[in-house]
Amino acid sequence: MRTRTLLLLAVACGVAILAAGVVQLIRLAGHEAPPASVAVGTAVRLGDVVVTVESVAAVDDELVVRVEIGGVDDPDGIDEFRLVVPGASVAPTAPSAADRCAVVTERWQRCTIAFRVPPDAGSSRVLLYRRGDERARWDLAGA
Repeated sequence: MRTRTLLLLAVACGVAILAAGVVQLIRLAGHEAPPASVAVGTAVRLGDVVVTVESVAAVDDELVVRVEIGGVDDPDGIDEFRLVVPGASVAPTAPSAADRCAVVTERWQRCTIAFRVPPDAGSSRVLLYRRGDERARWDLAGA
């Protein structure tokens, strides 16, 4: 190949790399930072719902989270909780105990939400709750 051809190919490669960098910057600029971690015991307002994670306990193969929640009638409100462990996002188990949360109501209620933790989940645990476009995050590591 001639020198001129090699120089043109090098310039074309440089322009392609520059364009890819600009596209990646535009993609990153549109992402929101994850929500800051909320301390256990702190009330969080997400739209029309207020949630307080009061305590966390590991019982057999479940992680049981005691919450105070209320503010609006929503039969599917509990379904928006997720427990994130390495390699998995775990949905709440079906309410079976008398104090398990079944629905979100306008009236404040103290109840528990249980998550079946996979056996190889490690010790990192993050509880997420989403309400519309708003999210709350509790770091439950070691629980």
